[in-house]
Amino acid sequence: MTMPLHTQESPAPTLDNCDREPIHIPGRIQSHGALVAFDMDGKVRYASENVEELLGCPLWPGSDLSTLPQPPCTAIADKVREGLQALRGEAELPMPAEMEAKGRVFDVVLHISGKLLVAEFEPRRHSPAELAVFAVQAHRAMEKLRRPRAIDELLQLATQELQALTGFDRIMAYRFRHDSSGDVVAETCVPELDPYRGRRYPASDIPAQARRLYVANTLRLIADVGAATVALLQQTAEPLDMSASVLRSVSPIHIEYLSNMGVAASMSVSIVINGRLWGLLACHHMQPRQVPYSVRMTCDVIAQVLSSNIQNSLLAANNGRTQSAATLRAQLIQDIVHSDDEFAALCRCAPELAANLHAEAAVVAVGAKLQRFGDVSERAAKAILDWLASARDDIPADRLYQTHAMPLLEPTLATDAAPWCGLLALPFDRERGGWVLFLRREQIETIHWGGRPEKEVRPGPLGPRLTPRGSFDLWKETVRSTAEAWDAVELDIAGQVLDEMQRAQHARHTELNRTRNQLMAVLGHDLRDPLHSISMAARVLEKGGDADGRTGRLGQRIQSSSSRMQRLVSQVMDMSRLQSGLGIDLQLAATDVAALLADLIDEARTAHPETDLQTELPPSLEAEVDADRIAQVVVNLISNARHHGLPGHPVRIAAAALPDGGGVAIVVRNVAAPIPDAVAKNLFSPFKASSSGNARNRSGMGLGLYIAHEIVRGHGGDIRYAHEDDHVVFSVRLPPAASGTITRS
Repeated sequence: MTMPLHTQESPAPTLDNCDREPIHIPGRIQSHGALVAFDMDGKVRYASENVEELLGCPLWPGSDLSTLPQPPCTAIADKVREGLQALRGEAELPMPAEMEAKGRVFDVVLHISGKLLVAEFEPRRHSPAELAVFAVQAHRAMEKLRRPRAIDELLQLATQELQALTGFDRIMAYRFRHDSSGDVVAETCVPELDPYRGRRYPASDIPAQARRLYVANTLRLIADVGAATVALLQQTAEPLDMSASVLRSVSPIHIEYLSNMGVAASMSVSIVINGRLWGLLACHHMQPRQVPYSVRMTCDVIAQVLSSNIQNSLLAANNGRTQSAATLRAQLIQDIVHSDDEFAALCRCAPELAANLHAEAAVVAVGAKLQRFGDVSERAAKAILDWLASARDDIPADRLYQTHAMPLLEPTLATDAAPWCGLLALPFDRERGGWVLFLRREQIETIHWGGRPEKEVRPGPLGPRLTPRGSFDLWKETVRSTAEAWDAVELDIAGQVLDEMQRAQHARHTELNRTRNQLMAVLGHDLRDPLHSISMAARVLEKGGDADGRTGRLGQRIQSSSSRMQRLVSQVMDMSRLQSGLGIDLQLAATDVAALLADLIDEARTAHPETDLQTELPPSLEAEVDADRIAQVVVNLISNARHHGLPGHPVRIAAAALPDGGGVAIVVRNVAAPIPDAVAKNLFSPFKASSSGNARNRSGMGLGLYIAHEIVRGHGGDIRYAHEDDHVVFSVRLPPAASGTITRS
């Protein structure tokens, strides 16, 4: 040959690239066949070095199908022309067929790789009579595997039938786990071999890229582990993608792995379910073994029948659980929507949900309420809830969280939450601390590994790299701090429950808010007039008191109580308008804010002479505001300072003009400890939990700061909290002219 050819080679697998080893572009094929790749014009782009020796036809890179000598290339050309029609989109890709070359019969397998037609040629070593026997055996095997059986029984039967069909020394059914490790769950082998059934193999034995190829190309034969491979010749630097090739050579690391096991020939058939590699039928032989292509394809069809039957079994089992979960979910949602007590509704359904999810315990928590089901201690439940709250940034909001190894994620849980390791957490209301937890105990497991799972790093012919295990003797390991992992069905059921709970809760809160707003509006309207009458009567009593002043004092008490009730009713009315979207009425007018504040402080000193109110006000401070509403804001801030400040320390009120005509600033400060962060972030929200049960402000509803915030925002300003020099400080900033969006009238 005079044309410039080079051999396609791939990077050597090393410690750095083992899991990324490009096993789909090895640049070599196994020696029991030949490979040629053609472009659409019929020109050879890639060819194995043995093509002329095996087929007797000079198919070298750069040669043209139309210029090849008729004999001995006639049969090859005919097969390739049919494939080129498929490559150009003019016909379907031909099925595998046979042809004769150099006095031998070859199986011809065509596939398309990108814009190339790849033709592979394998010499047939069995007579037609022998292949006919294989066909009868295959038909019987498929009939047996079509019958409904338990999954383990199906897998055991499959290993028996494949051994009878192929003659391999060992056939194993290998089922993958959630972490991509796998268990040998069924096996048929000759008596001389050590059985591997019940042993587990680590995920690293089948790297991720190998698992992907097992899905794309479901049958793989290595006819002779020790045979030399054949290089591909090419004129371009671009490697040939051999993902679908039946002759693709084998990774040197996998060759070493098989050699360490004493395996001389191997075949694997994929069990693919829903597009995912569910398991493998792994075949090993202690001597080289060439399985005819037609028999391999029969094994592939048998695996497809097996996959279908397994899928049906899994589907039937899962459908029962899913249907039961759907009924329970509907009952739960109906309970939540119509119950006055959401917590009680969740508690009623938690035990059944736990049983459906194969959980051994459950916890329902809403705020300070906590209910436990199963043998879970209060300490363990609170430890898990505290951890979930502290890991807020690491756990996505409103999404299902699951783990089967809590102690490995948070070591303190190994003691605080013992013996629980598996967690399925449903955050239906994280703001209120609303969780439903499902738990699984630690499962102390003794794993029977097929050899020590860790691979060693040692020098090899390709440099320092991960070396496959040299021993496959039984190696036991005890695993702790983990529980049985949650399976896909359980996660799907839990996810649907969480979605429905969140929707139901949203609907329930919407209805409660609507009802609450209506109630507040009714209360505000119906109570205002009688309170006004009580207030007027109190004034009359106060002015017409008897000689000893008892009637006057009674009038003062009635007046004080009715004034407080009127303030609460006003807050309710404001709250009702805000919650219904009507906004707060603002009557804007030019106002001397300094004079307004001076009057308010005089009234406060008269009403509360025990409070030291200190001021820092300018002679005049003009702004366009609603004077009554700004008075409402300042009175609320002074009241908060009185109630929450340290006794014996003054409350300071200051006002000033902002620079460059930027408006007005009002500041109220009192000596007090800083407000906790959890409370501070909700200071300006209505109905704060921190407002209830306050011994120094028993009549408070938690609405004052919320309404003050909305009034200031309606003016186009802002109100802020800070803690400075042992003082709690509230700052109000108002623009020179209001520019907010709150409704005004």
